[in-house]
Amino acid sequence: MTTAPTLPDGTAASSPRKVAAASAVGATIEWYDFFLYGTAAGLVFDQLFFNGLDGPAAQFAAFGTFAVGFVARPIGGLIFGHFGDRIGRKTMLIWTLLIMGAGTAAIGLLPTYDEIGVWAPVLLVVLRILQGIGVGGEYGGAVLLAVEFAPAERRGFFGSFAHIGVPGGLFLASGAFALASQLPDEAFLAWGWRACFLVSIVLLAIGAWIRLSVMETPAFQVVQATKEISPNPVAELVRRQPRTLLLGMGTRFIEGFTFNLFSVYLLAYTVKNVGIPKSTALNAIMVGALLGVALVLASGRLSDTFGRKRVYNTGVVIALLFAFPAAWLVQGGTTLGIAVTFIGGLGVVYGIVYGPLAAFWSELFDTRYRYSALSTLYQVSGVLASGLTPLIAAWLVTKGDGTLWLVAGYNVVVALISLACAALLPETRGRDLHDDVAPTAAAGEPVREAALR
Repeated sequence: MTTAPTLPDGTAASSPRKVAAASAVGATIEWYDFFLYGTAAGLVFDQLFFNGLDGPAAQFAAFGTFAVGFVARPIGGLIFGHFGDRIGRKTMLIWTLLIMGAGTAAIGLLPTYDEIGVWAPVLLVVLRILQGIGVGGEYGGAVLLAVEFAPAERRGFFGSFAHIGVPGGLFLASGAFALASQLPDEAFLAWGWRACFLVSIVLLAIGAWIRLSVMETPAFQVVQATKEISPNPVAELVRRQPRTLLLGMGTRFIEGFTFNLFSVYLLAYTVKNVGIPKSTALNAIMVGALLGVALVLASGRLSDTFGRKRVYNTGVVIALLFAFPAAWLVQGGTTLGIAVTFIGGLGVVYGIVYGPLAAFWSELFDTRYRYSALSTLYQVSGVLASGLTPLIAAWLVTKGDGTLWLVAGYNVVVALISLACAALLPETRGRDLHDDVAPTAAAGEPVREAALR
């Protein structure tokens, strides 16, 4: 039976189950907002905001604004990571939710290029930056909300609830667009896609109510009670654990690449290059995302038994082996092949890789700067690992005469980089979050463990 942890003042904190659920719901809502943009960039933005450009150039520009959100995410990560380590996790999570929801709803009201000319893409970029700042600050807080409330022996499982926000948000975003795509094309382009963004207002209210009901995490309250709050968390992180930070970014590479290759670029490729109906591709993504939710939780749980690295490495090896078969299946152009590709990539590969990482990354860093560490690791590496993936894939396809073989080769390289970085990091399962872990242990040497509590 999982009991609520005790706070420094002797009172009982929120139960790990309640906190994990709150983390999952809040993260799902924020990622829904962020992923709506990726889906819209692949399906409609080139026609509405960049129709002053010719075909491929318009799509390239739409993917470029998608990448802008990832460039902005480190800004949000640094700002909210700093105050999350100094003020607290909960307060920052409320602010990120408000910023994200406001930016997403505003996109749903934005005039098109035909209505206001060049100001349409300019304003779209501004709102995408706002989205990036919001989700950039959200990630670290959502993960720590779940991880720092969890008992050590179940930290992988409860931590993975924060990570189901990514496939969960993708499921909702794809489902919203799949429903809207049932409209006639004229209605879909006129108002159908906008409804998907405006729904964010309702989700924002739900998410804010849920997050307000959760207390500050016990780990941060210990830091507050002992007056050990870092005056400059990012500077302390870089000074004490630079190697761990860089290697952690490397383990993020395959995760970000896989998600954005399958959910953004291959969505556009199957619809525009292969000719698969967008509803078919979106339905396959929804099934893959739903499977991803289940496997994120399962792999997080397995990491409590077998270790974070062993489960993560299994997922990376599957990603490596699936790279060329996925390219072959998509180029085959069959509905079954497309379905297998999206379900395999977003469900099996992504679910297994992503599940253990919430606990793994959290256990690598000290509580004094853990919010900043996770935000920096995730958001800075995300510029290349996630934001630039559709652009790189589009460029490789042009170099490969319209085929996906060079993209598959890039997939293999990314997987090998992530495997190498994981090999140089220590296993963290069972670590006491209050231990000082800097400097990083040598490769293959376990981080000091305390008795499981």
